[in-house]
Amino acid sequence: MKVLVLVAPGQGAQTPGFLTPWLELPGAADRIEDWSAAAGLDLAHFGTKADADAVRDTKVAQPLLVAAGLLSAGELLSSVAPDAGPDVVAGHSVGEITAAVLAGVLQARDAMTFVAARGRAMAEAAAVTETGMSAVLGGDPDEVAAHLERLGLTPANVNGAGQVVAAGTAEQLAALAADKPDKARVVALKVAGAFHTAHMAPAVATLEALAPSLAVSDPKLPYVSNSDGQVVSAGTEVVRRLVAQVSNPVRWDLCMETFKARGVTAMIEVSPGGTLVGLAKRALPGVRTVALKTPDDLDAARALVAEVGEAGTAQAEAE
Repeated sequence: MKVLVLVAPGQGAQTPGFLTPWLELPGAADRIEDWSAAAGLDLAHFGTKADADAVRDTKVAQPLLVAAGLLSAGELLSSVAPDAGPDVVAGHSVGEITAAVLAGVLQARDAMTFVAARGRAMAEAAAVTETGMSAVLGGDPDEVAAHLERLGLTPANVNGAGQVVAAGTAEQLAALAADKPDKARVVALKVAGAFHTAHMAPAVATLEALAPSLAVSDPKLPYVSNSDGQVVSAGTEVVRRLVAQVSNPVRWDLCMETFKARGVTAMIEVSPGGTLVGLAKRALPGVRTVALKTPDDLDAARALVAEVGEAGTAQAEAE
């Protein structure tokens, strides 16, 4: 049996102009205009004309990523058979909001309002203290965890495939750069704060106040939470986790363990794809992958969806 997971990337995946080719598709500009109104942000401008510094801004990056993910997923799924499509959905960090829409938990406009508030609140929280994040690549996982704890850093993203993202103050990150874990590399990330740590607590309160205004439904597809890699079946619990996750670590390693347990054989990463597919190639050998970077990748993604769907039909007929 073949199982397809549709995944959405988090902050850092965006690059200047990446939305440009997607806006050339029929109806895309209208959808982006509608979502821009919900987010209070000119997504078309930021996705096509803004420079690297502008799209790195948390207030911009987060709504832009969710809009791009929804636009690309919509293009993919609009052209597949009604009974085809993903068997599982998940998202990394802000990508969880994209996944919540794909699972039917949130409506797209509500999601854009929510993610815009999330981006603004996290940017405000990040401005309180000079903080940041660094990727720790390689090394023994237990030794890396102990090393970060000694330096007072939080393992904010445990991504699997030998990658942990440490978050904390500028001083703590400087100490990490000077004193690396054994057999590990440290790469400073161009982000504006210590996301998914206690530094983001003020943003949690903002989103808690907004959550009751959202129209929420239970997931129509298995939704894997990056809090703990568990499948969440209640829409209200998905939203509670979306709020809490702002200040809690992302456990993408546990999501990939769940993908294994559910027999995932194929993965498609929505735009701007590449990061999660890269992790899967190292941690999930044998899983077929497609990253939606531009509309040119849609044909390969559609072919993979069709292949998984045909295998499922054949399996059902055999039974």
